[in-house]
Amino acid sequence: MKLGNVGELFKELVEIIAKLRSENGCPWDRQQTHDTLKSGIIEEAYEAVEAINEKSNEKIEEELGDLLMQVLLNAQIAEDEGKFNICDVIQRISDKLRQRHPHVFGDIQISGAQDVLKNWEIIKGQEKKDRKSLMDGVPSHLPSLMQARKVQSRASRVGFDWDKAEDVLKKVEEEVKELKDSINKLDQEGIEEEVGDILFSIVNLSRFLNVEPEGALLKTTAKFIKRFKQMEAQISSSGDEITDYSLSDLDEIWESIKKAGR
Repeated sequence: MKLGNVGELFKELVEIIAKLRSENGCPWDRQQTHDTLKSGIIEEAYEAVEAINEKSNEKIEEELGDLLMQVLLNAQIAEDEGKFNICDVIQRISDKLRQRHPHVFGDIQISGAQDVLKNWEIIKGQEKKDRKSLMDGVPSHLPSLMQARKVQSRASRVGFDWDKAEDVLKKVEEEVKELKDSINKLDQEGIEEEVGDILFSIVNLSRFLNVEPEGALLKTTAKFIKRFKQMEAQISSSGDEITDYSLSDLDEIWESIKKAGR
C-alpha cells in the first residue's frame, strides 16, 4: 500500500464507524459508551502485544486494526455527544509530538536518547502545571509491574537512580534477606511488604538490563503453561491421572520436558 492512500482509507474507516453508530446502524455499536469500551481497549492492546511477541506480521496487522477501531469508536461516541471528534484527536497528538520533540521540529540540540527523556519530562511539566509532583499522572490502572517501571523511569529522568545494575542486584539480595527475616519472625504484614520490595527491586533490575518485566513474566507464564500441558499429555498417554503421581514423580517428568525443549 502506498502512503498516498492513507487519507482515503482512513476516511473510509471513519465513515464505517460513523455508519455503525448511526440511527440505522448496529444496535450493539449504538449502545456503547466510553465506559463500556474501557475493557475492550485494554483487551485489544494486550492482544496486539501478544501478536508482537509471536512475531506474526499477519496477527500484528490484524490486532493494530482492532486497536485503531477502538480509538475511532471512542472518538465517534464523543462526536455524537458533541464533545470532540477524530480530527480533534489527531490535531492534539500532532501538536503534542511537535512540541515534545524540539530537537526534531525546533532548534534544540541533544546528545542522545537520555536527553530526549529529560526534555520530555520538562516539557510535560510545563504543559501540566497543575501537577505538583513528578509522580502525578502515573496511571493507577496500569498492571503493577508496568506501573513500577514507569515510576522508576520518571525518578531516573531527574537523576534519582542507581549507578549500575550490580548495585540493583545487591538491593535485590538485600530485600530477599529481609524477606527471610520476616518469614522467620512469622510476621505476615512484614512478609507482604518485603515481597513487594523484592518485586519492585526486580523491576528496577530489569530496567537496567533492558528487559521489559511485564513481557518477561508473560513469556515465563506462557512457557509454564506449555510445559504443564505437555506433562498432562504425557501422563494421559499412559492412561493415568496427574493426581496419581507424587511431587517427585511430577518433578522428574517436568525436568525431562525442560531438557527436551532446550
